[in-house]
Amino acid sequence: MPCAWRLKKDGMIPNTLLDCIYWAPVLESAATMRYAPSMIGNLFRIICLQVIFEAIDMARHTFPSDVPREQFETVREMLEAARRKTRPRKHDLYDVFCAVLYFLSTGSAWRSMPPEFPPWRTVHEYFTQWTMLRDGDRTLLEQALDRIGRTAEIARLRHLTGQR
Repeated sequence: MPCAWRLKKDGMIPNTLLDCIYWAPVLESAATMRYAPSMIGNLFRIICLQVIFEAIDMARHTFPSDVPREQFETVREMLEAARRKTRPRKHDLYDVFCAVLYFLSTGSAWRSMPPEFPPWRTVHEYFTQWTMLRDGDRTLLEQALDRIGRTAEIARLRHLTGQR
C-alpha cells in the first residue's frame, strides 16, 4: 500500500492525480493476475476520476458571495429535496448554490455567469425549482437563505420575484 494513499470509508483512494499516474501501470499489471482484471482496472479508473474531480473542485475560484461548505451543509438536505432523484447529479449542489448567491449578489445576467460555476442553464433550472412557492408564502430558497443568515440576498430575491 503506497504511503500517499488515504483510507476512506469505502476503500483506498489515491490522494493526488500524480498517484493515479504513477500507480496505474502497477495496478493494471496486478489486475491481469486476478480473476476479474477488467473490474479492477475499471475501479481504478473510477477512483482516479474521483480524484480529478476533487482536484477541479478544490481549484475553483472563490467569490465574495460564496458561503462556507460547513454553513451550506445545514441547508443541503432541504435543497436536495426539491428535485426528484432520477439520475445522479453532474454538478455539485454547493457550486450551484454558490452560483445562485453570485447571481443574487451581483444582479448579472444568467448568461454572464463565470465559467467556474456550472452552466447557466443548470443554475437557472435549480433557481426556478427553489423559488417556486411551497408551503405558505415562502420559497425554498428563502428558507435556506434565512437559515444561513443571508438577509440581503432574501431582499434581492423578493425584489426579483416580485414578492413583498
